[in-house]
Amino acid sequence: MKSLFRKREGEVSPSDMSTFGNFARQFAEIRAFIDRGIEAFCGESSPLVPPRLRDSMAYSLLAGGKRLRPALCLKGAELFGIEGERAFPLALSFEMIHTASLIHDDLPAMDDDVLRRGKATNHVLFGEATAILAGDALMALAFEYPLRELPEKGIAPERICSALSLLASALGPSGICGGQVLDMDGELLSEETPWRIARQKTAVLLSAAVTTGAILGGADEGAQASLRAYGNHLGTAFQIVDDILDVTSTAEELGKTPGKDAAQKKKTFVAVYGMEKALSLASEQTALAVTALENLPGDTAFFSGLADYLTERTF
Repeated sequence: MKSLFRKREGEVSPSDMSTFGNFARQFAEIRAFIDRGIEAFCGESSPLVPPRLRDSMAYSLLAGGKRLRPALCLKGAELFGIEGERAFPLALSFEMIHTASLIHDDLPAMDDDVLRRGKATNHVLFGEATAILAGDALMALAFEYPLRELPEKGIAPERICSALSLLASALGPSGICGGQVLDMDGELLSEETPWRIARQKTAVLLSAAVTTGAILGGADEGAQASLRAYGNHLGTAFQIVDDILDVTSTAEELGKTPGKDAAQKKKTFVAVYGMEKALSLASEQTALAVTALENLPGDTAFFSGLADYLTERTF
């Protein structure tokens, strides 16, 4: 499927192509770095972890995906002088949290899906009980792991605590847990509903990822505020595009079952605003994300490139 946002032929300049090429290379490199780190992590074992639980956790962690949240965390840290190896324990935490949320989201009690990233969902292979426990274990490990590893990377304790406090808030009842409840609540219906769902279910974790990375490097309050705004607009645009693709894409393109939003009568941007307005809102949120980068130090081209990429995506 061609992107619904793609510029008309002749509107893409050579400089646009060069900029996108640079972003694409950077994104491919950082995703490869993250994948190697996840593979190494999953290759470790503890005699205290039952093999079935370990296999269930590793299955979903290794299932692929865009790796947006760890990438944002690593690039946020890099912007303030913290190289990838030092920030990786925190970046991995965000992938653990995201993976856990997907395992739980796919359960029969929630979205009841059997396909994720083109593969069988966790509970299909391991059973509902193990899938629930795998998600729980990943959420706990998302705090245990950086608390153990980041001090050995020379990160100041107060920065670690500040970063993990923000991560906890993004995970909790005012974050993705609350967002999931809103997404399932069929009684809610207003123009504000999809915005609240987007902020709490999607944007909050993207915003926390990029901001906590910067916190590891000592970013001041102004920079943190700019990154939070960037993440909030980026995540909202991401959710709007997700809502659109649920209507326009196939299972092969999405790697999951399309059409479920309408079937479950969810209050998506498409349901509340219609397709054309949703397309316009996605573009507006992308532009606001890029604008939020203006007062940040250093090279922010990756972040603006990511905003454009996520708007143009077809899966």
